[in-house]
Amino acid sequence: MALQKVYLLLVLSFSLSCTGCAQKTDDRAITVAFYNCENFFDTVHNPAKEDEEFTPEGKYHYTQRIYEQKVHNIATVIQSMDGIDGPALIGLAEVENNTVLNDLSHQPEIARRNYKYEWFDGPDPRGINVALLYNPKYFLVLKAEPLHVDLSGTGGKSITRDVLHVYGILNGDTVHVFVNHWPSRIGGEDESSPKRAIAAKVDKDAIDAVMKKNPDAKVIVMGDLNDNPTDNSIINVLGAKGETNEVQRSGLYDPWINIYKKGGGTEEYKHSWNLFDQVIISYGFLKNKNHKLHYEKAEIFKPDLIIDHYKGHEGEPHRSFVGTHWINGYSDHFPVILYLGM
Repeated sequence: MALQKVYLLLVLSFSLSCTGCAQKTDDRAITVAFYNCENFFDTVHNPAKEDEEFTPEGKYHYTQRIYEQKVHNIATVIQSMDGIDGPALIGLAEVENNTVLNDLSHQPEIARRNYKYEWFDGPDPRGINVALLYNPKYFLVLKAEPLHVDLSGTGGKSITRDVLHVYGILNGDTVHVFVNHWPSRIGGEDESSPKRAIAAKVDKDAIDAVMKKNPDAKVIVMGDLNDNPTDNSIINVLGAKGETNEVQRSGLYDPWINIYKKGGGTEEYKHSWNLFDQVIISYGFLKNKNHKLHYEKAEIFKPDLIIDHYKGHEGEPHRSFVGTHWINGYSDHFPVILYLGM
């Protein structure tokens, strides 16, 4: 009788253990996210940059209290994102420096994830840059470098953000990550489009160099591209395709093309939606499913807390400021997430 009880307990224990394992396997996903944080400055004026507006004496009256709330708000968004321990990689745009990145990574909401970051102080006159936040539990950085975008000869502003290239090991797979914030549409779409084509060419040249060595290499291009998925810089310069069966070796897949065609957007301008924020991946994520990272799905991440409910702005991102008045918001962009199966 005692032996039967022991046997029953062992069977029950094994059954529960396997059930837990099965659930964990079903839920396993490495997530890659991108988020334009909208003017994520500290409060200290950098004499080398045009950041006076975001100081306590500036027109936004950007006090320490507002800054601390801004950091908390961005951390809350990241905390709410899906995946094992949250996103393994998070590309960020409009971050000023390592001060804000350090403060963000130590916020109580996400501190237990031990996020690290890669960032370079770039040439943007306002001092806004891109960065890569990563969980060292899943990503090992082997190399990080800024790639300069030369806009000289295009007229108007000739300086823009660098592209951040980070090369490393993501959950056992070698991955190249390119984080972008391409030139804005100031001056109009047609006038500014050539500048974004130049930025896209910087990515394309670097990707081609990687693919020349290995056509199945795994590449992630993410960022606020200031172009929609169907625009020239993405369709023609990057050569991204909207259907997986159209992507050839060394090619790129942009899941946001179909999402955009169905009306999806991450940023609203004059009551029209744009899908400027994207995560684009290479052929290697589509065809290799032998216990390696592979593409599963993509989504615009918009939980209720970051959606505006004010009259006339319903459904838009809950931005940080209206005019120069702080409204305790998050960003004027929705984040995007890519899910990679293992």
